Amino acid sequence: MYLYSERIYTPQGYKKGYLQIEEGKIKGIHENIDDLYVDYSGKVIVPGFIDIHIHGWATGSFWYEGTVKSLENMSKELVKVGVTSYLATTGTDGLDKINNQLKEGKKAIENYTPEKGADILGFHLEGPFINKEYKGMQKEEYCINPSIDILEGFFESGGKENIKLIALAPELEGSLEFIKYANKRGIQISIGHSAAEFEEIRDLKDYGLGGVVHTYSGMRGFHHRRLGVVGAVMYFDDLYAEFAKQTGMTVKPEAFAIMYKIKGPEKIILTSDSTGLAHVQEPFHHYIRRCTFTPDGDYLKLNYDDGREERIYKYDYDKVKDLELSYMDSIKNIVTNVDASIGDIVKMTAENPAKYIHVYDKKGSIEADKDADFLVIDGLWNINDVYVKGVKQEI
Repeated sequence: MYLYSERIYTPQGYKKGYLQIEEGKIKGIHENIDDLYVDYSGKVIVPGFIDIHIHGWATGSFWYEGTVKSLENMSKELVKVGVTSYLATTGTDGLDKINNQLKEGKKAIENYTPEKGADILGFHLEGPFINKEYKGMQKEEYCINPSIDILEGFFESGGKENIKLIALAPELEGSLEFIKYANKRGIQISIGHSAAEFEEIRDLKDYGLGGVVHTYSGMRGFHHRRLGVVGAVMYFDDLYAEFAKQTGMTVKPEAFAIMYKIKGPEKIILTSDSTGLAHVQEPFHHYIRRCTFTPDGDYLKLNYDDGREERIYKYDYDKVKDLELSYMDSIKNIVTNVDASIGDIVKMTAENPAKYIHVYDKKGSIEADKDADFLVIDGLWNINDVYVKGVKQEI
């Protein structure tokens, strides 16, 4: 299969030509061919988004439901907003629940085919090794110190090869040994939900701390005499700053712009941190969205703080997709707020996350022998088509 475009974005910049796809892989870009091709003249072809921090989206939630079906629903819907691969992300819950989620997730990974949508790259464990002081929306009663024994139990449930990323509060007892252990096994560690001091991060960073989870949120902030986690990510050039939901609700556009000026697109990773709010298992008040979400069988009741009420079917994509900001809508906000180029966005959405979780050999850029995961867009980031491992998706 060949796809033609005058603007195919590669690590070397834009190329004009015919993108060759065979057996789900990119074979190369040719100047001329003597064969049939799909004509994307006037469109841009860019690598698909990689969301390394996503609990749920639209009609499925790995965090709330923790089933194979929830991941299948997520994969099916994520391609509609440009995500071609992702890490299924857990939360800070009881160990039995997390282990059951990982077992179901492992089944979904083993049964995955590109016809099902976005590729499941593995797991991101957002907890339970986090600090109660900065728990955010996580559950305080399940916040515990890092434990290699518990991690090995997660390996047994989800497959050691599938655990790609762990959020950790490095000030907790046992962190040094845990970080060393995970690092030797190729697992990336992010600083998250942490009360760490700048000095603690400085002393532990080179053992395997790679960046921070949802920058500014759930961490000790910056003070000129007490730099905290925010100061550490600003100061250390090699730490990545992960951001989620660029709405202005969780992080002001100006706050993002400050970090963007410091880190540049080379050291920022964009994620959604969506949870799949339609699938809450118990009444939940979202203090940022000012709404209480209450499960009602296959429906969801919405009771807003301003008195509005609504009841929606939780498997109706058009009804539930706007409960949370989509990955693509977040991208469009960033393009507007910091005037990010297509190349800048590609770094933050594809190249950087792929490098961070050690899958850049097969994902994150349009290069020969990598998976054929890419988006066909116009100049305003409107999606025309999405391909996952060479399979054109239903969007």
